[in-house]
Amino acid sequence: MMRHQSPSSWAAISICIAAVVHFALGFSIEFSVDEAHYALYAKHLAWSYFDHPPLVGWIQWPLVTLTSSEGIIRLIPELLWVLSAFLVYQVTLEIHRFIQGRNAGYLTTTLPSANLCGLMAVLGIIAAPLPHVLAIGLLPDTLLAPLSLGLMLMALRWTRKDHFSITDWIVTGLLLGLAGLSKYTAAFTAFALLFVFLASPKKAWITKAGFWIAVVIALILITPVLYWNWVNDWISFKYQIAHGSGGTWAWRRVAAFVGIQIACFGPLLLLGSYTFLRNCLHSHKFVLIALLSFFAIPFMIFTALSGGGSLPHWTTPAWFCLAPFAGIGLAKAWALQQRMAIRILLVGQILICLLGFGYVLTGGVNTAAIKSNPIADLYGWKLAGQKAAQLAEATKANGIAVQNWTLASRAAWYTQPLPVFVLDQRQDQFDFWFGQLPAGASVLLINWSGMAFKPPIGGNLAFEACEPLDSLEIIRFGQVLSKFDYSLCRNWQDAGMAR
Repeated sequence: MMRHQSPSSWAAISICIAAVVHFALGFSIEFSVDEAHYALYAKHLAWSYFDHPPLVGWIQWPLVTLTSSEGIIRLIPELLWVLSAFLVYQVTLEIHRFIQGRNAGYLTTTLPSANLCGLMAVLGIIAAPLPHVLAIGLLPDTLLAPLSLGLMLMALRWTRKDHFSITDWIVTGLLLGLAGLSKYTAAFTAFALLFVFLASPKKAWITKAGFWIAVVIALILITPVLYWNWVNDWISFKYQIAHGSGGTWAWRRVAAFVGIQIACFGPLLLLGSYTFLRNCLHSHKFVLIALLSFFAIPFMIFTALSGGGSLPHWTTPAWFCLAPFAGIGLAKAWALQQRMAIRILLVGQILICLLGFGYVLTGGVNTAAIKSNPIADLYGWKLAGQKAAQLAEATKANGIAVQNWTLASRAAWYTQPLPVFVLDQRQDQFDFWFGQLPAGASVLLINWSGMAFKPPIGGNLAFEACEPLDSLEIIRFGQVLSKFDYSLCRNWQDAGMAR
């Protein structure tokens, strides 16, 4: 019976199986640093935030007000991943229709069925390791992926229809505005959409009232971000420019970034994309290339920026936009009897994903050096936070302190409502939430073995003294993952020099 399932049924079954795995993992591990940070957005609602636009916090607000369960809150990224996979399938069908309609007489009899192309596109995404991370933990990129695919779908409607209705323009404006509320890099997607408009010179758009209605709607939606930045001296834009440019540019970083991208998203999508470009890109090349810019523009920009430093997950929405083309290419390769290569890559990548899931659940391999275990970061913060809250209450401390902003999000989430102070000279979101540590204050200092620091004692920016109080070892399946040390630090000196 399973052999006789249609490609569309197999696509739905595959998405459901992956969603169940995400659901199980979502209840099995604690928040990562970014997840806790964005969950705190929902606890501290604002027009915008220091490092990102506000939608990643706004969308979590209903669940965060109801529960602190990581698994329940993670239903949001899981549903967004399912929506993204569904949109990948739909966009693939639309691209297939466009090619079939425009290339009658050449590809009508040689292009595989639309449903098979859609299935291959979905399998390419499911077999890609990194998107599963964003399916479990909500990041701005998790939001931007379905919104980018939605804009790509509207771009395809533009290429296939004689004109855009007012409803089409309104939907386009809403998607653009929501993308802008998700992440600043949504501008790259907007450029890709503009490229599609320019690729159809015979269709008037800039003189249409609907186009300007879409622009106004998008601008209205991103008004909260513009207002917040205007009030705060455009601090978020300044931070993102500095963050994106990274450090000293080096070619080796570019090579490493490309290699990491292949490992994170898998060669299956590359094989499909190569086959598409070789076999399916014939007439109307300019329009198809314009549609491919939904991948090419952000990927090339992030690759160029990687010489100074880029994070692998930044390109995730771009890979989702590439998947429909890769799906058509994989279906074409399947029809050309390249099935063994596809099977090997698909099975190999899925095995890598399953090994990754198992690695996370076990807490990582047993290593002598705690710092070498990257999974240790996902366990222990809840217990550590509960213990910190108890010690802070017993010692009547003014709050919790850590020495790096990446440690602050879990500390703030799992010790709330206690204030958390970051003892460094870098301005961040925690300065907006909790302010600077007052002079003369005493705090409970948390030191985590995965990112250990010496207690700040003596000098202009330090405490008068720090007294060790207690420690907590995090053990999973008999191995020590990490250790938390707690100290009571008294009389903070010269807090005015914190900047």
